[in-house]
Amino acid sequence: MLSRSKTILTVLSVLAAGQAIAGQAMAFDLEAHRGGRALLPENTLPAFANSLTMGVDTLELDVGVTADGEVIASHERGLNPDLARRADGAYITPPGTPFVKLRLDEVRTYDVGQIRPDSAYAKQFPDQRALPGTRIPTLRELFALVRKSGNMQVRFNIETKIDPHHPDEAPDPQAFVAKLLGVIEAEKLSDRVMIQSFDWRTLLLVQQQAPNIPTVYLTLQRGSAPTVALDKATSWTAGFSPADHGGSLPRTIKAAGGAIWSPHFGDVTAALVSEAHALGLRVVVWTVNKRDDMARMFEIGVDGIISDRPDLLRQIAGEKGIALPAGTPVAP
Repeated sequence: MLSRSKTILTVLSVLAAGQAIAGQAMAFDLEAHRGGRALLPENTLPAFANSLTMGVDTLELDVGVTADGEVIASHERGLNPDLARRADGAYITPPGTPFVKLRLDEVRTYDVGQIRPDSAYAKQFPDQRALPGTRIPTLRELFALVRKSGNMQVRFNIETKIDPHHPDEAPDPQAFVAKLLGVIEAEKLSDRVMIQSFDWRTLLLVQQQAPNIPTVYLTLQRGSAPTVALDKATSWTAGFSPADHGGSLPRTIKAAGGAIWSPHFGDVTAALVSEAHALGLRVVVWTVNKRDDMARMFEIGVDGIISDRPDLLRQIAGEKGIALPAGTPVAP
């Protein structure tokens, strides 16, 4: 039996550890969207290496699954005609082939290191540095890059790219989650991962199969293709309706088991942030690239910002007195 003094020391150490974890959980979350795509090609090892070298709290990325079951980093569910070039240097014609119909060795033949020059995407990110010859990486390769950097703190916010309206363009939710969790568990990184999605079906499966991994509920209320509505369930919300929770998205996400609400920054207000905080939810907004918008998000009290410009976000966070994550220089 432990002596009284040892028992007290044990209790104090547990309390201290709990306080440290709580303090870490409450820290502001500076996230590099798709690795920081305003600076380098999105969802690629050079982009992730750049953000690691710079210093971010979280690498935000998207994943899909190939025909042979490899988990790869890509925002689209298939080859993107604005990014993917064949071996002859020509960009592919739309629509791009879904990854579930391509093996990894086939995916590797495409170059995604330079935006199609005449595209709207190119106009959106005119300062992105082109890196011809860059390939779509696997999730395992990203994890290996982070280990190479020696960074033991950076987290991963991984989005499942699955759309209930296009079931033929991705594995079904059960298969998708099984593949993703399999990689995370094999790499022993479940304590540094969050899983996010607009398709809440995958989040419910994560909660059932890996309850230690926080789930991040993505929402979009604006534009021509919103994923949520306040008066009904949608095909994205796995049967959950804000109408059953007083028309409140934070209350709906809490009822669904979420840990983090991630709305488009234009959909969030100070009152909604306060409501989410009262429910124990953190609020991490996407995707904020302008100085004034970033400053406004800090003012209304969000817990994190996902940005294509992690360099600018670091600058503004520093001006707000927020402790900045240390960089860990690494080459891809």
